[in-house]
Amino acid sequence: MGRAIFPPRAAMSKSIRYYYFTTIATVLVTSVMVMGLIQIGLAVNYFQQDKEEQLEKVVQGVVNGALTGQITLTDESRFTIDFMGNMVDAGVYITDPAGYVVYTTEKAASMLGSQISGKVLQAAYEQGVYRELGLLGGTFTTNFYTVCQPILGANGSATGFVFASSDAYALRVYLSDMASSFVLSSGLVMLLASVLAIVLTNRTVIPIRRVSEAARQFAEGNYSARVPVEGDDELAKLSITFNEMANSFEATDLTRRSFMGNIAHELRTPMTTIKGFIDGMLDGTIPPEQRDKYLAIVSEETGRLARLTQNMLDISKLEAGEYVPDTKDFDIWSPLTSVFLSAEQRLDEKKIEVVGLEPEKPVVVMGDEDFVHQVLFNLLDNAVKFTDDGGRIEVDVEPGKGFVTVGIRNTGEGIPEEVLSHVFDRFYKADESRGTNVGGSGLGLHICKVLLGLMGGRIWAESNREEAWTKFSFTLPLAPQKRRGGLEMI
Repeated sequence: MGRAIFPPRAAMSKSIRYYYFTTIATVLVTSVMVMGLIQIGLAVNYFQQDKEEQLEKVVQGVVNGALTGQITLTDESRFTIDFMGNMVDAGVYITDPAGYVVYTTEKAASMLGSQISGKVLQAAYEQGVYRELGLLGGTFTTNFYTVCQPILGANGSATGFVFASSDAYALRVYLSDMASSFVLSSGLVMLLASVLAIVLTNRTVIPIRRVSEAARQFAEGNYSARVPVEGDDELAKLSITFNEMANSFEATDLTRRSFMGNIAHELRTPMTTIKGFIDGMLDGTIPPEQRDKYLAIVSEETGRLARLTQNMLDISKLEAGEYVPDTKDFDIWSPLTSVFLSAEQRLDEKKIEVVGLEPEKPVVVMGDEDFVHQVLFNLLDNAVKFTDDGGRIEVDVEPGKGFVTVGIRNTGEGIPEEVLSHVFDRFYKADESRGTNVGGSGLGLHICKVLLGLMGGRIWAESNREEAWTKFSFTLPLAPQKRRGGLEMI
């Protein structure tokens, strides 16, 4: 038996640990990053909207005041505009139509005399209200919230522009704090990922390692190796499946060994008998007048060897899928009668009474007649072997709805109930369960089961040891009844 190659345990463990660690860490870190980006986006949007709404109210108030004459570029008006700008922590400045700053509040004093970008003025004039978070066309060196609105004259032209700008320092502080929190949380996430990866990997690796170890022992020929089952998850189901496979394999191996022993015995016994009698004839130990008697025994033993060889050949062909049924319609009584006629001598020798072999009318079934003949031969051979001298074999054919049931019942010691389900197993010898030894390889009933399965039928056994009888029954599909003229009756 070749030895299977398994990866070293350390390599397998490292690979799984790496997989779990990278997967968990990637998922957690990605989740934190996505949440951080969403939070930053929402914060920036909230800060900007809130600040722009405040600045827009200031700008709108100055524009309205300028249009109504309540606000002029005087010291008294400067006090009012300063008060409005301080309320929102913003600097307010007014430009002429060309964009030169001609008036500022105290917070925007450095803007006096500077010129605002024409693109900004054009956008403000076209949009009515201009909003920006940025450098205002290079006017500032850091980001500012800015709102601008034109002062329109009677002819619709811009007589000036009112600006309100507030430093975005609070947003920068918030984003800085957010980055620090992200770095800290990412570190904690990596630590948590490492712990979770170790815990989850151990929970996964240990059962897999046990399965691997059991498989290795199996490869080395230890068929008793099993995997401990813990829990009810997928890994536990894997362990259960492995154990079930191991049980089946071990049982098959034990049966195979038993079968090989049986075959060796079945082959040795007739061959020893044949050799002994032939040697006796050749060396004169057996007198000429008794040669016919012993030649008959040799012929019987040779037939026994032929049957054993044929059974083994049939099993080999069935397992290789070489048997394909030649399905056709035929009368089930035809192979039944033929099989019983071929066993007439054996039936007479044991004085066995046959009951039910008088067909009342044809029963046409669908199947391979040769397969059915072999099934019936095996069942009858089995019945004759276990029927006591002077016993009885009963045959019954019962048509049903779409199928026919054929039964062969024999008297004699029955089969224990606990082994009835095993009589069709390959290599199983029913005579061992009955405490007798009448020969046989344990293949006949298994061949019957397989052949009937190929034809769409099934087989089962019944027995009663107290009443001393055993019955084997099988089913075959009924052939459709045909009227003359080609009409088919269902």
